[in-house]
Amino acid sequence: MKRQIIEGKIQGNERGYAFLLPTDKGLEDYFIPHADLKGAMHGDLVLAEATDGEGARTTARVLKVIERGITELVGTYFTCKSGGFVVPDERKYYNDVFIPFGKGVRAKAGDKVVCKILSYPKKQNPEGIISKILGRQFDKNAELKSILFSYKLPERFPKEVIAESENLSDKISAEDLKARKDYRNLLTFTIDGEDAKDFDDAVSVERLSGGKYKLGVHIADVSHYVRPSSAIDKQAYERATSVYFPEKVIPMLPERLCNDLCSLKEGVDRLTLSVMMTVNKDGKVTDYEISPAVINSSARLTYNKVQAIIDGDKKVIKKYKNLYDSIMVMNELADILIEKRDRDGSIDLDVKESAISVDANGEILVTLEPRDKSHRIIEEFMILANVTVAEYMFYLEKPFIYRVHEDPSEERLENFYAFLSGLGVSARHSREGVHPKDFQTILKKAENSRLFTVINRVMLRSMQKAKYSPVDVGHFGLSAKHYCHFTSPIRRYPDLVIHRIIKDFLSGKVDVEERYGNFVFDAAAQSSEREKNATEAERAVDDYYKLLYISNYEGEEFEGVISGVTGFGLFVELGNGVEGIVKLETLRGRRRWTCDQKNYTLSDGKTTYKLGEGVKISVAGVNLAERRAEFILIDKINLANN
Repeated sequence: MKRQIIEGKIQGNERGYAFLLPTDKGLEDYFIPHADLKGAMHGDLVLAEATDGEGARTTARVLKVIERGITELVGTYFTCKSGGFVVPDERKYYNDVFIPFGKGVRAKAGDKVVCKILSYPKKQNPEGIISKILGRQFDKNAELKSILFSYKLPERFPKEVIAESENLSDKISAEDLKARKDYRNLLTFTIDGEDAKDFDDAVSVERLSGGKYKLGVHIADVSHYVRPSSAIDKQAYERATSVYFPEKVIPMLPERLCNDLCSLKEGVDRLTLSVMMTVNKDGKVTDYEISPAVINSSARLTYNKVQAIIDGDKKVIKKYKNLYDSIMVMNELADILIEKRDRDGSIDLDVKESAISVDANGEILVTLEPRDKSHRIIEEFMILANVTVAEYMFYLEKPFIYRVHEDPSEERLENFYAFLSGLGVSARHSREGVHPKDFQTILKKAENSRLFTVINRVMLRSMQKAKYSPVDVGHFGLSAKHYCHFTSPIRRYPDLVIHRIIKDFLSGKVDVEERYGNFVFDAAAQSSEREKNATEAERAVDDYYKLLYISNYEGEEFEGVISGVTGFGLFVELGNGVEGIVKLETLRGRRRWTCDQKNYTLSDGKTTYKLGEGVKISVAGVNLAERRAEFILIDKINLANN
């Protein structure tokens, strides 16, 4: 029998076993028992051999470690007779790191530390040295620092980057205005959150004759200031995205750019890359123009103020009476665009995001992120601009970075439709493939039933992750043939790159194929990887804040939804997005529980718990070491949408 040798990365599990994620993306993941890891650890690049034969290559054993993936980690230091050891925060890294005498600096038991791994002895724990003390375990600042370090997020910019940004001129010269459209007399305004400090997009709108509209989306021309291969650009490439936490932002660009030169402040001339679109009564763009421009924002509005105007708040309307007509036209146009996307089959998943805030006294508040009409208006306008720009560049056949969302895999589709069948839900399933409208139809059918939440969750899990790519394969979730990220060059590197490409093409002075042909592949891969890392870091920090929040409610009862089903218990999500675990041993019933991962159920033969079911829980406590809230299940309940 021919040996199957696979190269891939180890993804560890706190229980000691691991998975092999093949370098060849066409291969499935392999399960590796602890005994077959041969000293390989989470993050390592290895060569492995499949052990299940030709029929079903699902398990493997490590043959050789090619490269260690983690050489430095953060964790909690504890002492022992022979020195000390560090328990990693990353639970997938299941090995404690031994710290010999004299290598622990001045660390004390219970300190949160950074540990550099020096050696990996066979059949023994890795050995290391303490390189930094972050603070005491469970101290908020120390815990947050440890998360930032774990995800390799830089808290400061290099000196040369700051110096370069400070030397940028805030004057707009006559030369800067050459070949730019002058929209300074156009009624434009920004709409952002109450606490926003950077305003990188502005809009303008007017009603035309014949049921048409003129929509302008004006995006800060960051590329005018951030030149290729500059110190700022190299740092932006490395970061690739801004990262947002409840009390902190790690920006992609220095503050001088984010909050000043590239912020479309009210009453200040600012350079933009603008998309002017003519939209008909059916929501179709019949004409458009993309051009470098200059604007002068008429007002800095917030979502709350725009919503108040839409809702008829006379006091706010009076204050912004010069903008009232424009806002009502925006509202009207947004309805048309929402209806068009609905007709096209765009999937509007009901994904509830938590909004975490901290007041002046340090008290943490967790609520649901609002998604009212004012938010939808800006969302629709930005999507339309992204689609329009992507279509424009696709048909020019120039190098570009698209935002792609591939169709669900056949395996995930089969599992999803089998799950629906188990619920008694009929759904169209064509062998020729799935269309976004098929998913949209499923959601609409379940919209007013008790099954909506669970179907929504499982549908989301069945879909691929969106990413950046120089190859345009469309966006499944939006039911768009062409899509890109154009509207946030302050906080996303792909947006900055495509601004450069568009401007260079429009100028006719640059061979964009020669300049960007290879670079778009590197930038897309780098940005996708950094975005994934940033998303995981944001989730880790948010979860920590939620943990601190729920720790104040021990013994209190809440209603929630079963958000996860595992062999060791149930995860329950409360109405504001706080999640906790109901451990298997705390469930009332028989001792033997069976977890059905395909149908997302946990059953003891008499009682069955399903993903999406409503339950009442009490807060048992918070396990800060494992960063988990622990709940006790009281009973099942009927939710409001039943």
